[in-house]
Amino acid sequence: MLDHLIVGAGLFGAVFASEAKKAGKKVLVLERRDHIAGNVYTEKIEGINVHRYGAHIFHTSNERVWKYVNEHADFNRFTNSPLARYKDELFNLPFNMNTFHSLWGVVTPKEAKEKISEQIEEVKRSGITEPKNLEEQALLLGGHDIYEKLVKGYTEKQWGRKASDLPAFIIRRLPFRFTYDNNYFNDKYQGIPIGGYTSMVEDILDGIPVRTGIDYLKDRDNPDYEAENVVFTGMIDEYFDHCLGKLEYRSLKFEEEILDIPDLQGNAVINYTEFEVPYTRVIEHRHFEPENTEASAERTVITKEYPLEWDEGREPYYAVNDEKNDSLYREYEKLAQKERNVIFGGRLGQYRYFDMDDTIDEALKLADRIL
Repeated sequence: MLDHLIVGAGLFGAVFASEAKKAGKKVLVLERRDHIAGNVYTEKIEGINVHRYGAHIFHTSNERVWKYVNEHADFNRFTNSPLARYKDELFNLPFNMNTFHSLWGVVTPKEAKEKISEQIEEVKRSGITEPKNLEEQALLLGGHDIYEKLVKGYTEKQWGRKASDLPAFIIRRLPFRFTYDNNYFNDKYQGIPIGGYTSMVEDILDGIPVRTGIDYLKDRDNPDYEAENVVFTGMIDEYFDHCLGKLEYRSLKFEEEILDIPDLQGNAVINYTEFEVPYTRVIEHRHFEPENTEASAERTVITKEYPLEWDEGREPYYAVNDEKNDSLYREYEKLAQKERNVIFGGRLGQYRYFDMDDTIDEALKLADRIL
């Protein structure tokens, strides 16, 4: 009998499996997809490490997590500095002095703050004082220019709903920085594992048996999978056969292209904030590892990312954490607590958004508690 059966070979499952093996436990990892590493999976195409499930930039201020990942990979110094494209205009993200200069020609923090305050006052004079939805919340935080050019279209594509139909709490704040700094993250550490995330996860899973292409929920009575504990990282509602109803998720579609040019956009990520452009961003993978000497100088690989409603057969990427779904999740959580030897972990198992460092931290904490 196994000590621990881990369902899912993404970051949560891989890290917990590795810690269990270190503790002398007998473990087996099952993965529904035909590869390990979950959504951080990278695959080499044209000599470029392509992020198959969207851009993943590792960032953290957690010393323990940073030490952990550096035990399994060397990281480069990639700094996430995405751009937003609205029609033919380009703006730096997050919103900073470069953004404000492009919008209004202001050059000092004082001028930028005054312009934002002026626009917010215009919104209030129009009668919007207590936000009833995301649109009104965003207008009260940044005014019309920022909302119309940089928030509205992108948000409506991302959620598949009008901003006026989305709850205000989704956008509690807008990250304004009154400096000329295009670094998207505030964390102490940031980078991309040299050689791609798949190599890092392979190292984490070194020496651990992994079976890919296995749907545990269709074969959970298999005697090979008998274990003292099951760590399940899939959808919690699917585990219970949606007996209380289906939780909602957002999904994504990726269109990958190999182009016969050395460089398309000069940046790893450009967000398309105009609603009429159906994708939310274009990722150019060569820029994640500019030091990668294998990458062809003549060709580049891009991915267009389209947000979708989740449905059967699609990959769930983001929990829809509104009041209705969170309430349903709490009911599933009660069922989970009755499962004697099953632990639910990760984004899907815990129905909440985790950054990569949060996912690793959660897995390490679980290991601390039960191993």
